[in-house]
Amino acid sequence: MSDLGSIPTEASAFTPELLERLIGTLNPGVGVRDLEIRRVWQWGEGDAVSTSGRIDLHLAYDDAGAGLPTELVLKIARPELPAFPLYRNEVNAYSHLRPWTFMRTPECIGAWFDEETGSFGLALDDLTLKGARFASAVDSPSMSSLEDGVRQLARLHARNWGGRAGWDSPELSWAQTHVQGELNELFNHPDLVPALIVDEVAKHQHKRELVQSVDETTDSLLAKVAVVQNHQSQLQQTLVHGDCHVGNTYVLPDGTMGFIDWQLSVRGHYMHDLSYLMVTGLTVEQRRAHERRLIALHLDELARHGVDDAPTLDEAFDEHRRAQAWNTYIGWLTCPVENYGWEINVANHIRLLTAYRDLDSARAIEEIA
Repeated sequence: MSDLGSIPTEASAFTPELLERLIGTLNPGVGVRDLEIRRVWQWGEGDAVSTSGRIDLHLAYDDAGAGLPTELVLKIARPELPAFPLYRNEVNAYSHLRPWTFMRTPECIGAWFDEETGSFGLALDDLTLKGARFASAVDSPSMSSLEDGVRQLARLHARNWGGRAGWDSPELSWAQTHVQGELNELFNHPDLVPALIVDEVAKHQHKRELVQSVDETTDSLLAKVAVVQNHQSQLQQTLVHGDCHVGNTYVLPDGTMGFIDWQLSVRGHYMHDLSYLMVTGLTVEQRRAHERRLIALHLDELARHGVDDAPTLDEAFDEHRRAQAWNTYIGWLTCPVENYGWEINVANHIRLLTAYRDLDSARAIEEIA
């Protein structure tokens, strides 16, 4: 693969030649004859975005590109955000895991991360042309769609349960863990994400009082996250999506669910994904009524895909209780209100902190500490 160097962060800088080189990382020999910029989604242009910018493109290929999607979403870096670990990790996930080959997620036709500048490019299939609706805590998926999402996660988790392909294989060797690597450093160094969380909780009353409502502080939650991650790193390991809040899902017209945004994908514990999807994807009432049944569904699906050493339902439920520390602390206390808007931000915090209280997560974590 040739070195593409820096990937631009301005839509006007992209040319057919540059897109051809980007697509050549996963589809060598495909020529790009022309491109049309359909829409730009960056800070100050289009809708607000989170850690990345997006450019909607139409491409015209030569004959070698027959069968490739022509309508693409190009995911690029935010120049003011030094999110190198996230960008590098997502490029690795799409380049090596290639999750669209075995589960519902956008097809990636080109992926590059530039080590010198921290810029990146991901050329992804535009899901909106398939009628995809992107879910959120205020536009929750149906129960049947969420059940399909649980089945999709079981497919992912079973595929590499216990490192079936070998943790040193090309498919998995890039994957860090929750307890070691640059992602762990990002989320634990006091000057990085913990400092951001302290600032967010100080600025926003709903975050501050919801944390107080479960008798926690930012410091105590950070300590609990470390306890849970060290504990779960000793349990069944697999490749996890890593950031399975409902806002990283989409629902197709037939009701089936898929997943986007693989920036936090790591080698970890399956409940990290499953718990986060359930708590953010269900209303408080739905979660209370269905969380145990959905965990049982996931375990049944693991068995159907050949996993013969899955935990019991009671063991799995205890890990669900403990998962609320990360779900709350990293999952949404980090997230500025501007990223998703006031209503979605508050709704997720209510769901997460209510689950923390309902499940007596503090006690479950103390039992392993």
